[in-house]
Amino acid sequence: MWVRKCYVDAESDIQSPISTRICSNEEFIPQPQSGRQREVEDRLRELAGRNAKKLGLSRRRFLGTSAGMAAAMLCYNKVFGKVYEVEPIDAIDLAASAERWPKNEFIFDNQTHHIDVESGWFERTESGREAARFLKNFRPGEKTTNAALEALNEGHYVKELFFDSDTVMAIISGVPTAAWNENILPPDKMVKTRNEINDWAKSQRMLSHGLIRPNLGKPELDEMERQVKTLKINSWKMYPGAEIAKAAWWLDDEKIAYPCWEKSRKLGVKTLCIHKGLPLGLFNEEHCHPRDVEKAAKDWPDFNFIIYHSGFHPTAKRKEGAKDDPQYLPWISELIDIVKRNNLKNVYFELGSTWAQLSSRAPVMAMHLFGQLLNLPGGEDHIIWGTDSIWGGSPQSQIDRFRMFQIRDDVANKFGYKKITPEIRAKVFGLNAARIYKIDVKAKRNAIQTDKIAEQKLEYRRNPEPSNTEFGWVWKG
Repeated sequence: MWVRKCYVDAESDIQSPISTRICSNEEFIPQPQSGRQREVEDRLRELAGRNAKKLGLSRRRFLGTSAGMAAAMLCYNKVFGKVYEVEPIDAIDLAASAERWPKNEFIFDNQTHHIDVESGWFERTESGREAARFLKNFRPGEKTTNAALEALNEGHYVKELFFDSDTVMAIISGVPTAAWNENILPPDKMVKTRNEINDWAKSQRMLSHGLIRPNLGKPELDEMERQVKTLKINSWKMYPGAEIAKAAWWLDDEKIAYPCWEKSRKLGVKTLCIHKGLPLGLFNEEHCHPRDVEKAAKDWPDFNFIIYHSGFHPTAKRKEGAKDDPQYLPWISELIDIVKRNNLKNVYFELGSTWAQLSSRAPVMAMHLFGQLLNLPGGEDHIIWGTDSIWGGSPQSQIDRFRMFQIRDDVANKFGYKKITPEIRAKVFGLNAARIYKIDVKAKRNAIQTDKIAEQKLEYRRNPEPSNTEFGWVWKG
């Protein structure tokens, strides 16, 4: 059965900083906890209890420190083979562990979400009330639905993204609906978030997607013009599998999609952020497959096609012939083949949810993910950082994991993979996306280091209060 992740955490005597269960926001069915994940949990219970006692901390408090993160990584290494570049001293010496985490990266999160609680839509309409009941599951510790929704609003978004993590810039994203007054975060509200945070920070911390729905036909062309000229959106987010108003659609449909791409070219917006993989419960699964990227990317070579989730489908059936191939990643490997055989330079792989799932349940598959991507010509320049937060809480655990993650020597040697260098890590964390969005990283970093958010974060970090859990659903047998 499905149960709320925070309930599992509340019942457990430990709360691992690297989740030992796959957590779903209903974009996919969460898989049961594996035997290896359970072994990590058991090892961590013992190690955290021992080290916490030495440091004079409770086990739960210890697991909220950088030493607790190091302890979780050590346990993953024991169970899965070496995954993280971490040493035993990091799990007992708070100063040593804190020193291990580099803090000078330009971390630019390309997939973040919150909801709009100001419109009153959640109270006024049945669809709104249904959405509210669903969203309450992400913060069920709150006593009322309104309180749960407030915990997913802009204020909480700022806290978890910029105060509880090392993220320095982000893009606010959304999901489509046929009518904006029935949307949990319509384009106008997304842009409002961007502008409010930037105005408050006195620096550019935020960009904003616009939302595009080619399956609505010609009226969408006018809506595109409004979003570009009035809202000044930075790029488009789209969901070809969304069956809103009309049927789902394909990126390479010359009658439905291409008029929108032509309009976007005239408007000067050439970055398309496309949900592929992770088929939502209400989405058309077939149209979440990335097969349509091939023709569209070839026909529109001046556009950037950023494939969100990298096209990953955790429960998809393997393609014929891939049954015993340890390198095969459902749908991602097929997208990699498309890019490779066409030598496409305008297709990018975004990591939201995909990195979080693979690194916690199947870290060797995460090694294959990065190994295959880095083996593409120019592959290190085409990986985009995203976390899908704040649905799942603070992105900090994902950041810490990637900082210390490495493709193990035996895996790299057997499959001919490159290793992840500090230069590659910096590109993935933010430099690649900064190039796409024409962001002057040096100038932005200088401005951000002394802005209002940085100033208040220094005060907050004296007594931080991170949520330290994931919110959503897990499988409990």
